[in-house]
Amino acid sequence: MYDGMPRPGSTLPLRVPSRVPLSRRRTLRGAALATALAAVLLSGCGAQQESTSRDDSGGAAEGFPITVDNCGTKTTYRKPPARAVTIHQHPAELMLALGLKDRMVGTAFPDSAVLPEFREDFKAIPELAKKEPSFETVLEAEPDFVYGGYASAFAENEGRSRKAFADAGIDTYLNREYCGKKQVSMKDAYDEINTIGRIFGVEDRAERLVEDLRSRVDKTAAAVKDEREVSVFVYDSGDKSAFTAGGKSLGTEIIRLAGGRNVFSDLDEVFGDASWEQVVDRKPEVIAIYDYAGAGNVERKKKFLLSQPALADVPAIKNKRFVVLPLTATMLGVRPPYAVEDLARGLHPESFR
Repeated sequence: MYDGMPRPGSTLPLRVPSRVPLSRRRTLRGAALATALAAVLLSGCGAQQESTSRDDSGGAAEGFPITVDNCGTKTTYRKPPARAVTIHQHPAELMLALGLKDRMVGTAFPDSAVLPEFREDFKAIPELAKKEPSFETVLEAEPDFVYGGYASAFAENEGRSRKAFADAGIDTYLNREYCGKKQVSMKDAYDEINTIGRIFGVEDRAERLVEDLRSRVDKTAAAVKDEREVSVFVYDSGDKSAFTAGGKSLGTEIIRLAGGRNVFSDLDEVFGDASWEQVVDRKPEVIAIYDYAGAGNVERKKKFLLSQPALADVPAIKNKRFVVLPLTATMLGVRPPYAVEDLARGLHPESFR
């Protein structure tokens, strides 16, 4: 699993969004040049903060104002954001699924192949960085809203704290999976879509999208409902031990909906470590490999698993039954319903012929 650890940021000239008052822009620019914004590396996603998104005309847009409490940061929007930057891929795909391409002025950290229906639109959005962009790089895009997919989007030690953006007059939103929840579900994915729909004033689109995604899941579940449950081990990473999806992960729900059973569903965590002896004892029939940027390719993971003498008698290893899922497929957004179908086809191919 992507660990959310911050990556080194670059140092670029600071350009503060024009919607910030001139006096405030001068203050921020001076602080950036003098101290590289070290003074604003305070309070990350979990601290209580309040901000207000203002309509330049002084009035509220139709259907607004709305107030959203996200990871302890309360924001009142008087109008929908007009210039959004997404950090990490799953927020970008969610916004594209809601038809918000025209509101996106930058994205960063693509970590898997983009869903086919969004590829052309995704290519049209400026890529700010291959990993998390620096605070200054984000400001260069002049956004009024930044949507982060992992906690590292707002890494304090890299100058991207939510307070730093608020001080620059920019609203922020963090994927709810990183608000300290102890369990993640498909409902959370749908709630994420509906919340972004509210913020951008496209609630009807969000409701239709959720309905379509629910229908996709229901169709897949119906196709495998009479099939025998297949035991599945999720291999995210690790060599001394296996880093795997626990019982509180969205991955476990995806497996269940696809007609399978997570052999580590009793692990009382979203993700956790399991010993290889436990993997052997639980005899998984299929191994679901999570594929993601920076972790080595899938073939290397397969080669490692197949080369371990201790795993030789595990049914999934003996039969070389692997299903590959991008990590983004298990992140809260539009991907999880697609993952249910992809996994179901790997577990019960006969049901889809």
